[in-house]
Amino acid sequence: MKTKSILLKSRPQGMPTEENFEFKEEELPDLQEGLLLLKSLYISVDPYMRGRMSDAKSYVAPYSLNEPIAGGVVAEVVESRHDRYKAGDVVLGNLPWQTYSISDGRGLSPLDPNLAPLSYHLGILGMPGMTAYCGLLYIGEPKEGETVVVSGAAGAVGTVVGQIAKLKGCRVVGIAGSDEKTAYLKTELGFDEAINYKTTSNMREALAAACPNGVDIYFDNVGGEISDAVYSLLNNFARIAVCGQIALYNATSVPTGPRVEPILLKKKALMKGFIVSDYATRFPEAATELTNWVKAGKLQYEEHIVEGFDQLPQAFFGLFRGENTGKQLVRVADYKTN
Repeated sequence: MKTKSILLKSRPQGMPTEENFEFKEEELPDLQEGLLLLKSLYISVDPYMRGRMSDAKSYVAPYSLNEPIAGGVVAEVVESRHDRYKAGDVVLGNLPWQTYSISDGRGLSPLDPNLAPLSYHLGILGMPGMTAYCGLLYIGEPKEGETVVVSGAAGAVGTVVGQIAKLKGCRVVGIAGSDEKTAYLKTELGFDEAINYKTTSNMREALAAACPNGVDIYFDNVGGEISDAVYSLLNNFARIAVCGQIALYNATSVPTGPRVEPILLKKKALMKGFIVSDYATRFPEAATELTNWVKAGKLQYEEHIVEGFDQLPQAFFGLFRGENTGKQLVRVADYKTN
């Protein structure tokens, strides 16, 4: 069985390019006892992967050069010599960017193809959905009538954050990068206001108009100047969940902005960075509630699906160009029963 792989050839300086990746085709070894042959169906591309392409110390180990990049993958079991899985089963795991791969089963979670579209397990029912749920509810602790601002609001996490905040009775203001995205947030997802930061000359003024009662919760997916504008509008006892800093991931130097500490002190505000795995014990509860909301039609979800394994690098670059509304995925193959 031959497989295609995408390797990290070199560490990016600034925005990643095609030169940082290498495509490779090779023959997989024969399947041994206790192993599984997996066919990749959907592969996730996520902003955190940019950090792993650097060799700087972080909360997760960097990718190794000349080895396949790895991330969230929904895969089908093609052949099994493992006592827990059989051919035709579908699994979720942290797997290499390969069309086919071999696994010993560790770290895999079985999926029910009848529960929801398989791709949802990389999005609203997977890491992005868990991130939105845990960050908003356990750090933000929204209360009815409060104002919630979400940056990166049209992304995989932001769309879910805003909808959950609405379910909790909050006023929700989203920040996104196009008129199409802001219209989607308001008309399809029920955000109260949405701001296109790319066409707004004064973000603080726009936010002040959208948040006449100030900001109680800020769910930060982007950092940078957008976050600076939000900080100036924080209410007393505001909560800030720092989920991502995509505006800074490709920076080659550390930009200087306003010092946030005096604002936090004066407003008695909480700012907490988090990694979704911090809340692993809460995942069963989150999965149940998210699934129920999706089934009841209370949560809408958008996916930006790119077709073809060879398009993985371009799909990854698209995250930083703001091409996606909702979850960015690559479909590699169809499940056999679809």
